[in-house]
Amino acid sequence: MEPACPYLLVCAGCDWGSSDDGLCMSCPRCGDDTLLRTEYTAKQFTIAPEKSGIFRYGWLPVQREIEGSSRPVVYRSEGLGRELGLTDLWISFSGYWPERGCRMVSGSFKELEAFTVLGRTPQRAGVMVVASAGNTAAAFAAAGGEDIPRLLIIPSQALPVVLAAADGTSADVQVVALEDATYNDVIGFSRKVVSSSPEFFAEGGVRNVGRRDGLSVVALAAFEEMGTLPNFYFQAVGSGAGAIASHEAWERVIASGSADGQSVPRMFLCQNADYPPLSRAWKQEPGLGDVEAPLDLYAPELANATPPYLVAGGVRDILRSSSGDVLVADRSEAAAARAMFEELEGIDIEPAPAVAVAALRNAVRAKLLPSDAKCLLNVTGGGRKKISTGTRAEEPQVWLVKKTDSPDEVAVKVLDAFTYGSRAHTLAPHGPARLPSEGNQER
Repeated sequence: MEPACPYLLVCAGCDWGSSDDGLCMSCPRCGDDTLLRTEYTAKQFTIAPEKSGIFRYGWLPVQREIEGSSRPVVYRSEGLGRELGLTDLWISFSGYWPERGCRMVSGSFKELEAFTVLGRTPQRAGVMVVASAGNTAAAFAAAGGEDIPRLLIIPSQALPVVLAAADGTSADVQVVALEDATYNDVIGFSRKVVSSSPEFFAEGGVRNVGRRDGLSVVALAAFEEMGTLPNFYFQAVGSGAGAIASHEAWERVIASGSADGQSVPRMFLCQNADYPPLSRAWKQEPGLGDVEAPLDLYAPELANATPPYLVAGGVRDILRSSSGDVLVADRSEAAAARAMFEELEGIDIEPAPAVAVAALRNAVRAKLLPSDAKCLLNVTGGGRKKISTGTRAEEPQVWLVKKTDSPDEVAVKVLDAFTYGSRAHTLAPHGPARLPSEGNQER
């Protein structure tokens, strides 16, 4: 029987499959032990040249297209490649670089997932709760959601980034800013908010196929521009959702017959040297246990303490499948790489991709890849120096909250504001809140 939409949800760990209601985050048999994937009716890699943004690509699990998206710009590097001694280095840049046609106003590739998740989510599902270290919240604030109310829960230090991206969506967005909080504090607080009322639902993080397939646009745009798959892929990661997404996309491209018998690229995932949970797991070093990520990490968005490492289809599986590795870079290396990239490529980048640039430089010095390797570097954020915040008629409602404050009381205030605010929403309970397990949020 034909599916109701042009794809099915399938489990990476068993033979379960189903049509999509837009809210399903896990297999009813395997639960949190596996990730769901999308299986598209259209097996061939195709593009729609008349469309702009991410909806140029057909492999997206959406009910509707949301206006305003931008896809990455992919180009062959001259300056950075020459400096590193790589003759075939390609860069996928996501951020704000209008001179090259990339207009992600949040400055982050998280807009790829935000537009896809909002396009997948049914209207009147309730209030979507997004836990974020900053970049994902900024992306969900920037994306129009066609009246899908969003509660963004962030550390208070990320508030300027989120407010700078929120222009034009303030009626659909509220922000809870936790004072002196880490990303893991934010995840815990958001779980309690979601459990407080059936009118909230968790966005889902890496378990949301909309997140991963939206992020897979990095791989699809690179394949379109390069005309081939890279041999090596470098990306800074927190949960690893973006890397999983690219790996899944390349598997689809190979299965479609479009890649001429090529193999999936070797994946090099990059983290802060002073807090690298994925590196420790991959190298079977002692775990972090209850150790909290430092507040002063160079790239705090990479500090997910419970990434989806062991789940079927998760980080360990893609590293094994691609003969990949996890690399680290320290603060001084990343800071130097950030300055080098801006000087050589002409655009500022965020701390997270600077970690990836530094790790790539270290990998070249260690001869982990040959000088003529076709290498793709995913620059996941940048161009914020070019973004003009302008003047806003209205900013989102912001709640400054202490970590010790009651999530239930915050939830009541948020619901009242959405119901009786300047643009009231009709909130329809949709049954039990679908909470992902720890580590399934991604920033």
